[in-house]
Amino acid sequence: MSEPLPLEGIRVVEFTHMVMGPTCGMILADLGAEVIKVEPVTGDNTRKLIGSGAGFFAFFNRNKKSIAVDVKSQEGREIVLDLIKTADVFSENFKSGTMDKLGFGEQSLKAINPGLIYVSHKGFLPGPYEHRTALDEVVQMMGGLAYMTGPVGRPLRAGTSVNDIMGGMFGAIGVLAALQARHKTGRGRSVTSALFENNVFLVGQHMMQAAITGKAPQPMPDRISAWGIYDVFTVKDGEQIFLSVVSDTQWEIFCHEFHLDDLKADTRLTTNNQRVQARDWLMPILRDYFKDVSAAELSRRFEAVGLPYAPITRPVDLFDDPHLNATGGLADVHLGADASGTNRAINTRMPLLPLVLDGVRLQVRASPPSLGQDSASLLGTLGYSQEQIDALIQKGVVKQLPIDHDQGDNNGSQT
Repeated sequence: MSEPLPLEGIRVVEFTHMVMGPTCGMILADLGAEVIKVEPVTGDNTRKLIGSGAGFFAFFNRNKKSIAVDVKSQEGREIVLDLIKTADVFSENFKSGTMDKLGFGEQSLKAINPGLIYVSHKGFLPGPYEHRTALDEVVQMMGGLAYMTGPVGRPLRAGTSVNDIMGGMFGAIGVLAALQARHKTGRGRSVTSALFENNVFLVGQHMMQAAITGKAPQPMPDRISAWGIYDVFTVKDGEQIFLSVVSDTQWEIFCHEFHLDDLKADTRLTTNNQRVQARDWLMPILRDYFKDVSAAELSRRFEAVGLPYAPITRPVDLFDDPHLNATGGLADVHLGADASGTNRAINTRMPLLPLVLDGVRLQVRASPPSLGQDSASLLGTLGYSQEQIDALIQKGVVKQLPIDHDQGDNNGSQT
């Protein structure tokens, strides 16, 4: 018999949307918690996003249950309060004051459940900025990350929701710490994570670089690299590949493999720091040397001698990545029509959490839920009779959609 998941028996009630809050819930759910997503009867708006938001609901809401409730009605609020009485964790990521207006503020919930851990995901921690509306892009711009990512004069956001995802991770870390503390005190805790402070943490290394060197760091495309060879090369047929040589031992291996005897003998290139200082004239030599070598050949030779390299890969290419497919890093998942945002069911695969417990990856145990698919069953666990449940559905206080088992379209390359 397999070991129980670490958070089995922990119940989480979440009022979340978009990315930050749902990430926290997804992590807790992957670790075994029962995560109940409370949605309006019209559904989480994230279900309907297009463009770059089309994958939000599908990816960040796996392993969760859905109950759809009209929380503006008295009966709906009572249902949520009944749920919270049974919960270990309450998670939200709405604008400050929203939960208080709905009657789900921290003090109100702690009054009916003193052991409750209340986790909020905000734009800013309390202070002068807390009234501002924050988005991942907003805090990347004001927190130095966009400046460091783009070329000089062209601030550029990172290519994924780094602050939202990490902010949710820190929320989950705070929940785990608060659960551990509750074992000792029996008392619930308040946990808050924030986009801006998360972003500042991400650029902390650059702040320390400034403190140590006395100079403001340049954006990454124009930075003084810490390594002599650490760059993207354009090679045969216009392909690109990242190549790096980050130690003096690797320099010897590199020169030997590619018969660069003259460079190996050049005393101006003996140490990594010397090679960093020589990049202005060294890199053009290497770029010219490799321009007629294929990316496949460079990959084969770098791998054979243990030098770091990387192909330039698009996210869509990862469906066919041999390592991910060999190690089970991508899990099969069924996206129901209202979870895919396309009004059609899709069968695909998604990445698992990047960790292993006792040699085992944490799996997708349940696909992202259909809207309100668990409304009736959850009400039943709270003591509501079938007649009461039917009446609440009839009045529109709760909504119940069946689990979508449609076979769906295949989307995502298979190997």
